[in-house]
Amino acid sequence: MRAVQPAYRLVTTRQQLVDAIRDAETSPRIAVDTEANSRHRYPERVCLVQLATERGVYVIDAVALPDLSRLGSVLADTRIEKVLHGADYDIRGLSRDWGFEFRNLFDTYVAARLLGRERVGLSALLQEVLEIEIPKDPRLQKHDWSRRPLSERAIDYAAADVRHLAPLRDALAASLHSLGRAQWAAEEFARLEEVRHVPMSLDDYLFSLKESRGLDGRGLAVLSALVEYRDAEARRLNRPPSYILSNAALGAIAADSGAEAQHMASVPRRFADDVRKAVARGKGGPPLRRPAGEPSRRLSREETAAIRRRLRSLKEWRVKEADALAIDPALVWPMSSIERLARRPGALDEERESREVRHWQFALGAERLRELLASLDRG
Repeated sequence: MRAVQPAYRLVTTRQQLVDAIRDAETSPRIAVDTEANSRHRYPERVCLVQLATERGVYVIDAVALPDLSRLGSVLADTRIEKVLHGADYDIRGLSRDWGFEFRNLFDTYVAARLLGRERVGLSALLQEVLEIEIPKDPRLQKHDWSRRPLSERAIDYAAADVRHLAPLRDALAASLHSLGRAQWAAEEFARLEEVRHVPMSLDDYLFSLKESRGLDGRGLAVLSALVEYRDAEARRLNRPPSYILSNAALGAIAADSGAEAQHMASVPRRFADDVRKAVARGKGGPPLRRPAGEPSRRLSREETAAIRRRLRSLKEWRVKEADALAIDPALVWPMSSIERLARRPGALDEERESREVRHWQFALGAERLRELLASLDRG
């Protein structure tokens, strides 16, 4: 195994940025990655954008050069293929900070999953597919990328993530074609191209927390006040919300706000008084109601038992299909659709139009699934 220390060009001036983008604009394919500061700052932001062309690797300092607008036309250019690994996070960050959109995308992480590879991290894939080892310092994985100056070691680390993406892409693409799964990947890549950053309101965030489950209206009101306080304080200090209070601490206090004193040991002393005030605001305000869900009648015991039997059989079908294809069961059919079909086994054709079910999944498994549902219905 050969260790590789990739060369790079650090881009910190406008002229260097023009040169890097000009190179990207004239390349048939570029590799893209980003480094952000979510572990250390709030709100997070993209701090580095790494590009690799046939002619070189560029590490663009987005702190020194906050206006990267010209890069957007490259990422949206359908003539230039963009190769990323685990593209979803990078796409959302670039969408959030500059409104960028991607076209003509290849995600090596998605490709590896569709091939059934057990180890799908970039380092593992490069080792196993190309026999290339890249530096992965655990300390740099937690690095604050907004801090300057950047060390040479940190820049090496960032540059390594794009240096070998193009040959990795070629190797994975060849395997997809040989297994007849290239169209599966094409559909997944097209879906990724539609990913956008959508800001989440505090209320939406509140009800997305697992700690909100099971809380009554008063507990939800306290949790809401705590979430609002934590968000404001995190923005004021430019630190992640977890630095102020963990989600577990929020949930414990909201669930037992009548005795919050016993939970205060998990609250940093500097925030304790403000946390108590937030609890008091939540307790003093009106109870909070959950968003109204779809109305549904109460199911009989027999209906509930039938749904459970169907759900168990559908899960077993999904695992069996996955074993035959040597891929993750989650790729065979979405669990959200499986749960709907357990309740309405005659609604398979409706699932074709759902957002979750892919066309390739329906074409691959719908007929066998239809047979199973029919047999379950008869049973």
